[in-house]
Parts: sequence; structure tokens; C-alpha cells
Amino acid sequence: MKVQGKTNEFIELIELDFSSFTIFNQPVPSSLLILWFQTDDNNFIIDGKRYSFAKNQIVFLTEFHKADAIKKVSAKFLRFNRSFYCVIDHDIEVSCKGVLFFGASQLPIITIPDEEIEHFQILWKMFVIEMHSKDGLQIGMLQMMLKRYLILSTRLYKKQHQLSVIKKEIDIIREFNFLVEQNFKTKHTVIEYAELLNKSPKTISNIFSKINSKSPLKYIQERIMLEARRLLYYTDKPIKEIAYEIGYDDIQTFSRFFKTQEGVSPSEYKEKRTLGTIANPLGIIT
Repeated sequence: MKVQGKTNEFIELIELDFSSFTIFNQPVPSSLLILWFQTDDNNFIIDGKRYSFAKNQIVFLTEFHKADAIKKVSAKFLRFNRSFYCVIDHDIEVSCKGVLFFGASQLPIITIPDEEIEHFQILWKMFVIEMHSKDGLQIGMLQMMLKRYLILSTRLYKKQHQLSVIKKEIDIIREFNFLVEQNFKTKHTVIEYAELLNKSPKTISNIFSKINSKSPLKYIQERIMLEARRLLYYTDKPIKEIAYEIGYDDIQTFSRFFKTQEGVSPSEYKEKRTLGTIANPLGIIT
């Protein structure tokens, strides 16, 4: 089910099973995705890492994630674009730059406790009913319901990840992560993002060290490497073109960076992929 507005804003709901998992091969620009799993043992590779999701877990993905289903999937799939929701002046915690999408270095996952399951089930039923409405109030109603869905999820995420006492720091990290996603192809240093945030690089680094396991520079480098692996694995673009696409004018500089991070050169990585001896979608040996 999909509802689309006059300016291409949209929201779609799907009862997903393994036969329809190819939807993950159809990325939609400026979209955000929520998967609520209905059974145990839903196995995915997301950005090169294996995940097994249990019943009543929810994961939140952005357009920048690369997801591949590798085993049975039973989930309620909800996807919307920025035009549908993000233009509204929401509280920052439940905005498109909120904690569920750009607020953490780890994949945002929540588990719905037994006492909350009915709330989510009722809300989903209301979504389905409203998706069939055909009047001028439909978009507004769906936007309000989506906000409620995100509020319920944000409350659980904060509780389960103990974020309530460090809101200010989380807000800065969330904004940093969002800026990296938007600019990693052209900005490769912490100082560039610190300037965008009107903070000093030391302040940014101190915040990351306080509540995060990786440094801001490491976060930037991992995002660049993720894109480099994707382009090397999924495309036949020349290495020089890939280097230029992610912000390196000099192929030698890119090759040194890639080998330092990956342990092999870009050409070796591409060759091993061709031979079938390297990681599949970004990290798992096939």
C-alpha cells in the first residue's frame, strides 16, 4: 500500500516476507525505513554486518544503508520520504534527524516489551485503515500517526539505550552523523564538520569519547570506506572514477587510504570479488 501526495511525498506499508525481499534492491532517494519483525530468526546483512532479528524487534534504516535479506523475513515494512514527514517542524528527537535514524553509531534497534506490543499493533491497524481513505485529510492523518509511531519508538530507544541523561551530547552526535552522511564525499576531516556545527574539533572528539566507542574521524573514515566497498563490489567503475566520486583527486592517495583501512588495495579487493573470495555486500566471505 502506498499513498503519494501532489508534491511526490509518500508513505508505504508492506507486509513483508522473503518472497518480497527484493524491495531492498530498490533504494529510494531521501527515504527512511522501519522494519518491525513478526517472527524470530530474520537474517540480514546490513552494511557488511550480519544481524539476526527476533520477533518484535524494530530496526530503523536510512537511504544510506545497504540491506540484504539472507534468510526468512517476516516484517511490517514502513517507508516514507523526507517530503512526507521531515518538512514538518517536529521536535528534534522525533525528526528525520532524530535518534532513530542519525543519533547513534550503531544500528538503531529496539525491542518492543510485551506490555507495549498492543499499542504498536493498534497503531499499525490504524495505518492500514487510513491508507484506504481517499479524502483531503488523509496525508495529515498519516503524518500524525507516523509521528506517534516515532514517538513510541523513540521512548523505547532512549530507555533501552540509556540516553535520557545525555540529550545535549546525543543531539550533537546526531547532527554530526547526519552531516557526514550528506557530505562524506567532499569533507574528510573532523575540522570541516566541527565548523559546520560551530564547535571545536576537540569538543566534538570529547563528546564522542564520552558516549561513543569510536572517534569522529573513525566514523568519517568508515563511511567513506563503506561507499568505496559498495562501488568496488557492485559496479564496474574504474578505480580512478571511484576515487574521484568519493572525493579523492589523486588515485594514489585513495589507494593508500583504502589499503590502510582494508588491508588490501582497491584493485586487489576488486580482483578477489571477481574470483569470489572476498566479502559479499561489504564484509561477509562468500
